[in-house]
Amino acid sequence: MLFFAFSTVSARAATQCVILLHGLTKDSRSMRPLQRQLVDAGYYTVNIDYPSRERPIAELSEQAVQAGLEQCARVNAAPVNFVTHSLGGLLVRHYFEQHSPQGVNRVVMMAPPNNGSRVGDILSCIPIIKDVNGPAGRQLGTGAGSVPRQLGPARFDLGIIAGNRSYNPIASLLLSGADDGRIAVDSARLEGMCSFLVLPHTHGSIAGDEQAISQAVQYLQRGYFSGAGAEQFDCAAD
Repeated sequence: MLFFAFSTVSARAATQCVILLHGLTKDSRSMRPLQRQLVDAGYYTVNIDYPSRERPIAELSEQAVQAGLEQCARVNAAPVNFVTHSLGGLLVRHYFEQHSPQGVNRVVMMAPPNNGSRVGDILSCIPIIKDVNGPAGRQLGTGAGSVPRQLGPARFDLGIIAGNRSYNPIASLLLSGADDGRIAVDSARLEGMCSFLVLPHTHGSIAGDEQAISQAVQYLQRGYFSGAGAEQFDCAAD
């Protein structure tokens, strides 16, 4: 079942819509700090609550992304943008592998496992944890069943924010280079992205961080991240 946390901005007042998609094991409450900032910036927002642990990525993608698009259309809020955390980014990628991205303005992904994660490989082999994380959680590794590694480059204007702080030394031992305790920084990268930014936050905390939220709003408004370490690329938006 899907639930929605709608914007308090009227559709008439807003010129654009932003669909928010939370990560694995989270719910729409984890995206509320971001939602408040987007509402203040004048966007109509649709904060999707989807059952991340109950279905595989393909099913979650069709349900959650389509529901958000329908709500934006229902109130005539356009064009459409997305801000996602972790698994939410893969739902957007999967959906637009199957559908045209026409009408999508910009997408911001926070801590997306775009190239899978070695941590996902290990967790999917531990009986209790793999059951808790559900079908989608078992698809986030780097092996043959990895959904992120089967998806193509970005087909939309994309900015990615990755974290490089970890309080999980065991998980970090499994990952190459800097990581956020779940995924390596380099695993967040995606061919076709327009801008990339690394911030000192963990995988679980980045979506609620004030600096990350500010950069996400800036990207929706201007199409780039700024500050130390921000990278810009020739991208899908061209």
